[in-house]
Amino acid sequence: MATSGKLHFSLVSPERALFSGDVDQVVVPGVEGQFGVLSQHAPFMTVVQQGAIRILDGSAERRIFVGGGFADVTPDGLTILAEDAVDLSQLDTAGLERDVQNAREDVRDAKDSEAKAAAERKLARLEAIRAAA
Repeated sequence: MATSGKLHFSLVSPERALFSGDVDQVVVPGVEGQFGVLSQHAPFMTVVQQGAIRILDGSAERRIFVGGGFADVTPDGLTILAEDAVDLSQLDTAGLERDVQNAREDVRDAKDSEAKAAAERKLARLEAIRAAA
């Protein structure tokens, strides 16, 4: 449970737990628009869309890109189960640009509709990460 006035927040992806701690506020890209969660928020559950989660604590802000998932607000805090996640503070921007270029080439060079659709999904995800960064 969070300390007085703080929200306990946990962000978990299939690979690992990316964040767990007490913060002032979390801003989440929900399917119906962004929403903020503070300590003592009313309980609810919703779908998270692709975008950047903003973790606010004092004057510090941390941004983590998620590829979708679920958010669960309970009396104990906020838990987000993300399909995948990338900590934007640890992003290699040069590597991301190379990945975007390679994905564009994969779309162009796809041999069939299935390969093209997979390459387009990968490219869309990479471009969304770049936009969030």
